[in-house]
Amino acid sequence: MKNKKIITIDGPSASGKGSLARRLAQDLNFLLLDSGLLYRAYAYCFQKKKDHGLAAALFNEIEIKNSESIMNVFEKGSNITTNLRHEEIAHLASSLSSLEVTRQHLLSFQRNLANNEGLVADGRDMGTIVFPSAATKIFLTASISIRAKRRFAELKKNNPLLSFQEIEKDIQLRDTADQTREISPLLPADDALKIDSTHMSEKEVLVAAKAHYIKCLNDEI
Repeated sequence: MKNKKIITIDGPSASGKGSLARRLAQDLNFLLLDSGLLYRAYAYCFQKKKDHGLAAALFNEIEIKNSESIMNVFEKGSNITTNLRHEEIAHLASSLSSLEVTRQHLLSFQRNLANNEGLVADGRDMGTIVFPSAATKIFLTASISIRAKRRFAELKKNNPLLSFQEIEKDIQLRDTADQTREISPLLPADDALKIDSTHMSEKEVLVAAKAHYIKCLNDEI
């Protein structure tokens, strides 16, 4: 039976799925699950312990809190979200995410976040692996050049020496890694709405996503 209280948004790097997830969570008063941030939290734990078993034990003490549809990560009462934004953590998370042991440690943690309040989950395998019973599934993508422009505009404020070519190459490499990995490869769920946002504004994407959500709510399941 389909769960109408869960919305999954999957897609490649810099496709805009994070922004869409936050807007949907805010408008619908749902909880937000940023799975990318969770993988960074696991990488943060692994960086400390250098061992999957010890990292998993530390990760299970992590607390997730939503504030105004923004997900924050806490360790022993301290907000460590800013620490998880460093590129070193991002690259380690990307490497660890390809391992079965990592995904198994995070699977139950993510599923336990679902409740009757409603959940918007964004990532790369939310609709295919983590929440296959979600009624509303969206796969958001865009051309590599557009995604690179978006990511470049986001990062150049804090790193003026960053080059567009560097960002574009990084996105291409991440796409290849995500699409070709053996464990949970990046691909749309069979019942997902595919949205190509290359020539769409954020508002247009949000309108399309909301329309799909309403349609899924009204479908007989």
